[in-house]
Amino acid sequence: MMNLAERHQFILSRLQKDQYINVIDLCKELKVSSVTIRKDLKLLEDKSLLFRTHGGATVNNPYTVDRPVNEKEKIQSTEKNKIGIAAAALLNENDSIVIASGTTVYYFAKNITPSTHLTVVTSALNVALELMREPNIDVIQLGGILRKSSSSVMGAYAEQVLQDFYFNKLFLGVDGIDLDFGLTTTNAMEAHLNRKMINASQKTIVLADSTKFGKRGFGKICGLEEIDHIITDKGISEQIVKHLEGLGVTVTIV
Repeated sequence: MMNLAERHQFILSRLQKDQYINVIDLCKELKVSSVTIRKDLKLLEDKSLLFRTHGGATVNNPYTVDRPVNEKEKIQSTEKNKIGIAAAALLNENDSIVIASGTTVYYFAKNITPSTHLTVVTSALNVALELMREPNIDVIQLGGILRKSSSSVMGAYAEQVLQDFYFNKLFLGVDGIDLDFGLTTTNAMEAHLNRKMINASQKTIVLADSTKFGKRGFGKICGLEEIDHIITDKGISEQIVKHLEGLGVTVTIV
């Protein structure tokens, strides 16, 4: 049986590899109780070596904060563009889609160049402005309260308008993806609008770079079992991919 220092080294090595670790898995691998593992994780957190989460720990700070869209757009820009290209490849002739807000879905919009007709409803002003240039796209901009940090609208009016539509696909951006808590954003009203979009869509496709995994925002959008497909980058750990696939979620890595 490993001593304290050896357990801590094992935990940190696993975190370095997988980015997220589960208490139950560590109990089985180290052959110790959950009480012991939780004490180990607390000691390591006190040394600022990890962040504890519900049921485990992560190497990244799991708590997201709201930042302006022009600032977020520069983060992981190469990965977001690749995700956008992969998402655009999922579009079919005469699709009717809804696009939520966020910088990753904005990169998706920049890569939409349909040769046939496409109808897009969106809450994001920057997405609508980007798609205006395409002659084959009919754009319907939702109205409501303007959230300046995400260049998007939200609120009761936007939710009411959604009741008149049903979509083939929803392309959804998020601020956090937590294996226990689900999908989140930093704004509760935006999370509520996102849930309405899910209810109005046949298929929900999440566009998220790998830094979003293991994080939680203030407003919960939905559980992982409610989504169909996630497109992300190579930074995602194998453990997270297996967990998602076990829930029936298709994972595309670019």
